[in-house]
Amino acid sequence: MTLQELFKGRIDLESVKARLMRVAREEGLPFGPRDKTYNSRLAQELGKWAESKGKGQAYHDAVFRAYFAEGRNIGKLPELLVLADSLSLPVEEARMVLEERPFKDLVDADWQRSYRMGVQAVPTFFLTGQLLVGAVPYEALEKFLIDSSVSKRQR
Repeated sequence: MTLQELFKGRIDLESVKARLMRVAREEGLPFGPRDKTYNSRLAQELGKWAESKGKGQAYHDAVFRAYFAEGRNIGKLPELLVLADSLSLPVEEARMVLEERPFKDLVDADWQRSYRMGVQAVPTFFLTGQLLVGAVPYEALEKFLIDSSVSKRQR
């Protein structure tokens, strides 16, 4: 689905994309122009498997880059197998995970917990029973943390 279709009439997509690009650039995050959104369900299930192999963080970083920086379709099995292989994860085992879906229930449980907590979008920050939703400016996140009595970490 195109991002235009997904957000039609709800947000000014071009200004949101421009702000995200600016913030990503300022923070040194990989982020590229993207026109489509893809179903990430299989990527989430493969992520649970990668976590069980001790490569969860590397996998999530690779999926982030593939999706947000390169615009790759992380809903496609071949694309996910390439990502697994790039992390030296066993490709045939990854194929089995994607085809037989043994991690489906774990992802379902994550989604159920998110629904119970009121999460409907990402990112969502949840502290002291309060939610902050969206890619908000730094100042809004800082205020949310201060209002939630989170103290600054001493360096």
